[in-house]
Amino acid sequence: MTDTGIDRRALVDRHAVEVTEIVAQAPLSVGNGEFCFTVDVTGLQTFPDAYPVEDRTGTGPGTLLGTMSSWGWHSVPGSYDLADTMSAYETPRGPVPYVDMRGELSGAGENPASAAEAWLRNNPHRLDLARIGLARPGAAPLAPADVSDVRQRLDLWAGIITGEHRLGGTPVHVTTACHPERDILAVRVASHLLTEGLAVRLAFPYGSQAWGNAADWSRPEAHTSRLRQAPGGFAVKRVLDDTRYGVTVTLSPGAEVNVGGPHEFLITSREAVVELVVAFGPEPPAEPPAYEQVLAASARHWERFWSTGGALDLSGSRDERAPELERRVVLSQYLTAIHCAGSTPPQETGLMTNSWRGRFHLEMHWWHGAHFPLWGRTELLERSLGWYDTILTRARETAARQGLPGARWPKQVAPDGRESPSPIGPFLVWQQPHPIFLAELVRRSTGSREALTRYAGIVMDTAAFMAAFPVEGPGGYALGPPLVPAQESYADVRASAANPTFELAYWAWALETAQEWRRLLGLEPEPSWSEVAAGLSRPLVRDGVYAAMDTPPYTVPDDHPSMLYALGVVPSTRLIEPETMRATLRHVMATWPWETTWGWDYPAIAMTATRLGEPETALAALLMPTAKNTYLLNGHNRQTASLPIYLPGNGGLLAAVALMAAGWDGSGPTPGFPADGSWTVRHEGLLPLP
Repeated sequence: MTDTGIDRRALVDRHAVEVTEIVAQAPLSVGNGEFCFTVDVTGLQTFPDAYPVEDRTGTGPGTLLGTMSSWGWHSVPGSYDLADTMSAYETPRGPVPYVDMRGELSGAGENPASAAEAWLRNNPHRLDLARIGLARPGAAPLAPADVSDVRQRLDLWAGIITGEHRLGGTPVHVTTACHPERDILAVRVASHLLTEGLAVRLAFPYGSQAWGNAADWSRPEAHTSRLRQAPGGFAVKRVLDDTRYGVTVTLSPGAEVNVGGPHEFLITSREAVVELVVAFGPEPPAEPPAYEQVLAASARHWERFWSTGGALDLSGSRDERAPELERRVVLSQYLTAIHCAGSTPPQETGLMTNSWRGRFHLEMHWWHGAHFPLWGRTELLERSLGWYDTILTRARETAARQGLPGARWPKQVAPDGRESPSPIGPFLVWQQPHPIFLAELVRRSTGSREALTRYAGIVMDTAAFMAAFPVEGPGGYALGPPLVPAQESYADVRASAANPTFELAYWAWALETAQEWRRLLGLEPEPSWSEVAAGLSRPLVRDGVYAAMDTPPYTVPDDHPSMLYALGVVPSTRLIEPETMRATLRHVMATWPWETTWGWDYPAIAMTATRLGEPETALAALLMPTAKNTYLLNGHNRQTASLPIYLPGNGGLLAAVALMAAGWDGSGPTPGFPADGSWTVRHEGLLPLP
């Protein structure tokens, strides 16, 4: 049912996160989409080693306690070009150059075959901007065993973390908040230990080329941290090769800063309370606002966030799964707002810790951001959707190099949009329709012509490539070879892979949608777009179910069961027969090895089941009790020790729940929930999907 009387404060407050001990996998964060600060039980980053992240490259663990931004990137000196990593692949049009990787790459690590491959994969990498924690200068380092009686709370309604703990038996109170519009952190520490020498430590690392560790503390000689006094506090100028950024800190009366080492600064206080406001920026930040002003801005922002946009209340349900689903929904809204709503597409571990060196994966952009318009927060997606314009020249160059018009969007990139050498990424195509889908969601949610005008270039260039990429053959227009499907298990056969089921349906829907954009813009239709959309090869059916692709080995039961997503993530198209997809869904649910899947697979399967009219299957998939579908105390979707959080799972959950609650064009109400009375689904502000 739809309802406009949800008590939003009660809904949010019942899922505030409370911590009473170190939970190594689930620290808490404050942030604003562009900047994020993650804390341990002390409210700061006192014990980074207690929250480890396994690094796949064997260089030692990282930490979940990151201080990261969308602008903070670094490269070690080097001069390599993608031309050093290209290989020619045979296509129906003849040989075509692709960025490639001759070295080994797997989920357990990577072994580049050349210095060029290594540097181009490692650089640029996202920076951990600073480490801020409690310290005892001149005494033994603080250890987790020193902490007791922890009571910490993330107040979602205000976006503020408050906590109390004891150090050696003495109470310490810490409050932590982030400014909603500036990369500013506000911290208040209250304890008599401050008058006895307890300090707040601010330290800076070098950039790390490791897979999942954003901080290198072993090279103090490779960078500089220059302190200067400033009104009300101090500033630090950071220089790491060609990267420069500034940090401005204001201090409460009675506090002062002293140098503790080449990149270490200790803030001490004569008073039992110290307040500091720390501003970060690629340029020296202006003097930050006062501590109280940051907290007030945070409280106003988050109250407005929760009071507007979509909401889902399941509190009246009898199904025992309802409270957990509601918890995941509320926490996923908070987490995607602080990690996935910046000016560039996010990395899969957001602004908490690095994965793939902080690079973002454009095939995941849909999973990070499609839910924002569906939940009435279109502006949060638009922050990163406009980024495609900044790399349009590179994307056009890639298409032109392959003899095609339009823009071919890359896979694994940093803000500069340069592709990474890989035996997988440059051959993926399922990210190509994403900008069309995302722009269409913006258009639908705003109901205005502005979206058409703003994103017309991205949509047209995307579709131009998509219409030219397939080649007509005996069975219709074919995708590939070469190609790697969304189910990346076929990387070894990329030279021959063709016609993956999911991509065929997505290609047809996106080209038809782009053609509709031309009509809405008053442009003449592009005949080739309709010809290709209508003439794409039909997906292969084997033993009554859809195969992953129509070339050997057809379907490997490993990784994503991506053939399911040709109806679910993708709206209905002429290419997909619902009953064949229903048989495919049942086959996958009965036989797929779930340990090989990823966190976004579960909401994706739920979307397929919902569109097929099987709500119980949708819920069973969405809440399946498997390792990759774990949602931690802090709401994050954990995958493995090296991928300890996974925001595509959170974003996918929100997209799936929007479909399950609000449906799609022409569907009935709440199509993803059983109509047997066990679920009471109250929702407001949700947008139906196409």
